[in-house]
Amino acid sequence: MHRGERRAKRPNVVWSVFVFLAVSALAGALTAGLALPFAGLAGVTTAKAHDTVQFLPQDLQTAPLAQKSIIQAADGKVIATLYQQNRTPVPLKAISPVMLKAIVAIEDDRFYEHGALDFKGTLRALLRNQSSGGVSQGGSSITQQYVKLSLINKARTPEEVKDATAETYERKIAELRYAIAVEKEIPKTEILNRYLNLAFFGDRSYGVEAAAMHYFGVHAAKLNLPQAAMLAGLVKNPTGYDPIDSPVRAKARRDVVLRRMHELNIITAKQSQDAIKTPVIDPKKVRVIPSGCANSTYPFFCEYVVSKLKANNAFGKTPEERENYIETAGLVIKTSLDRKMQTAADLAVAKHSKATDDVVAAVTLVEPGTGLVKAMAQSRPYGAKKGQTAYNYNVEKSYAGGFGGFQNGSTMKAFTIAAAIGKGVPTTYRIRSPQTISLSGQNFSTCNGPISDDSYNPKNSTTTVLDPSMVDAARASTNTYFLQLSQQIGLCPITTIASKLGMYDAQTLKPLKQVVSFTLGSAGLISPLMLSNAYATFAARGMYCNPQIVTSITSLKTGKAIPTPGPNCHRVLSPGVADGVNYVLQQVMAKGGTGAKVKFGTSDLAGKTGTTDENKAVWFSGYTSKLAAASVVADADPPAHNLINQVFNGKKLRDASGSGTAGPIWEAALQGALQGLPTTKFVKPDDIIIRGNVKDLPYLKGMTPADAAAKLLSMGFKVQMSHGPQVDSDAPLGTVAWTNPRQEDGAPEGAMVLLYISNGSKAQPPTPPVTPPTPPVTPPTIKPPPGFPTCPPWDPRYPRCKRG
Repeated sequence: MHRGERRAKRPNVVWSVFVFLAVSALAGALTAGLALPFAGLAGVTTAKAHDTVQFLPQDLQTAPLAQKSIIQAADGKVIATLYQQNRTPVPLKAISPVMLKAIVAIEDDRFYEHGALDFKGTLRALLRNQSSGGVSQGGSSITQQYVKLSLINKARTPEEVKDATAETYERKIAELRYAIAVEKEIPKTEILNRYLNLAFFGDRSYGVEAAAMHYFGVHAAKLNLPQAAMLAGLVKNPTGYDPIDSPVRAKARRDVVLRRMHELNIITAKQSQDAIKTPVIDPKKVRVIPSGCANSTYPFFCEYVVSKLKANNAFGKTPEERENYIETAGLVIKTSLDRKMQTAADLAVAKHSKATDDVVAAVTLVEPGTGLVKAMAQSRPYGAKKGQTAYNYNVEKSYAGGFGGFQNGSTMKAFTIAAAIGKGVPTTYRIRSPQTISLSGQNFSTCNGPISDDSYNPKNSTTTVLDPSMVDAARASTNTYFLQLSQQIGLCPITTIASKLGMYDAQTLKPLKQVVSFTLGSAGLISPLMLSNAYATFAARGMYCNPQIVTSITSLKTGKAIPTPGPNCHRVLSPGVADGVNYVLQQVMAKGGTGAKVKFGTSDLAGKTGTTDENKAVWFSGYTSKLAAASVVADADPPAHNLINQVFNGKKLRDASGSGTAGPIWEAALQGALQGLPTTKFVKPDDIIIRGNVKDLPYLKGMTPADAAAKLLSMGFKVQMSHGPQVDSDAPLGTVAWTNPRQEDGAPEGAMVLLYISNGSKAQPPTPPVTPPTPPVTPPTIKPPPGFPTCPPWDPRYPRCKRG
């Protein structure tokens, strides 16, 4: 394009200004005596001036002010601030009168006298700009500045920001037209109020309230003369006059404002001089309001909260839109975090681990019956330095910071217990469970048909009686018992219950795999949050609640609640089944159980240890009826290695176990969190849950076989003498040593009771090897695979059913 062509298409600058002045006059913004003569000099009629600018914008469409959102703990304490612009809008009455006078004095001293355009100031600027060949001086009124700031605030793309700030006459004319409309519709005082809430005062402080709090630690209503003058001087060049980085320049600019206020007789000479003598700011009073979770006292918890908010489609169609909304909408986000319990969890982790350890420790606390996540703690702090991490080891990998769990070992046995009790298996049910068994090639039924492992010879990591009951097996964490039990009742009911209790793979976010060793914790990766919330369901007597971390959201501006997912609780287990699980896991905490070392207090406690293959992770998960917790110690640096010989709590581990390694963290966290709360007890399960549908057996030890048989026959039982040799017992020679079923287990009505006779050796008797009959139950509802027995092996009505 030739220069002549470009010049022909570009409007003459003077022409544009004169046309606008003419229209302004017609609009009533400027006096006819001032504007129309210029239009006449330019050869412009009133009608032509109107036609020339009729397509200029008129009504200013403003966007809501971006203001900071805050995240609170359950008690209302702010734990994080999120913002793009640190702003707290305030009404005019909440701004010091001297601040209003200072900003008007330095930015637009004729603000209350002229209309949208200060003709004198604009003409002066135009003349200087014409002589310089560009836009070197503004001369903008406060109304014009408000319009410009509003257009910038509304811009959402870099292109829109560029257009809103372009140094062109076209943009200036559009702003003037907007300003005319604003002056018609909005009172001067409201324009000034909006301007002061929009203006940038440097150092990420937007609006006079945020600036006053940042630089002086006072609200805008409490600003004094030198403080107001400093802030008023900042708006011209917030970076150049930054009182923190450039205190000398800031003071010089502030003093210009003070002298101008004196020239305008707003303040006296003495007031001006006294104010000039004061320091521009007191660095000790500067208050920095950090933004983002990295600056929070609880960064991992905060990031998990934000990840849940970003997943809420109500806040925008895309993650970017949702993030922008969260950081600009002025929200009060209240969370479930209990600071007292969080402190207890932090202290527990700090007491039993160190940030510099080779391995990590983590613990999560959840409230049963509500799903409220009360606390999360871990050994490695937030950060990018050595010994720090950005991973949250307590949660699933649903966002970048979620680690995604660890294998959780025998803590999965709780779901096998729940499924078995739900199928009618009494807690006294015994299975012959040697230290090692062969399950190679044996079928396990699943929801989708049979599966097997061609080479699987599991063993126990602890020693127990040969024919343990469910309670015995839970106390000693007997692998061979629970594998056989899961084979007998089928994997489908176990995995179904685990799924209903919120268990899924924390890494892939997919369902857990139905594998032969499901009950030993090899079906996927589990997070402490997931496991503690699942165990909380047992504590809540079968009422499952989705983990809840955000409890309410309200608007800072309106105070109105914003809909957010609330507690989602529903029954997944009958109270009787849950009571039965609590009964079994409570015995784990009793003397001789794997959890006995970490038992404390007078409240009923239930729990389960967990150790993975090669000790890559160890767990303890347990609860009272009021609070559940799960702790883990694991190698979090892939590829994971055995914990043995790795540094934990500053020393090399010589042994790693759920009770001895993860258990102390669980104990300290839960004990501290429960401090001051009342003692609680579990509901005792019905006797039929514990022993099945049985009758009590009499105490026969030491009785003659004849007397014992007569007693049993009179009660309707059948009697048979053991055909083997007499057994070691402290009962007198030739008398009854014990029975099978055992006296404490009872027996179904009419069942056969086997009598063992003592040899009088006074030796402690070994455990009887025979599995006793137990009560009838309803056969499993799942369809078994071909060739799998269709009878429950614990039911004496099916004597030929395959038994362990």
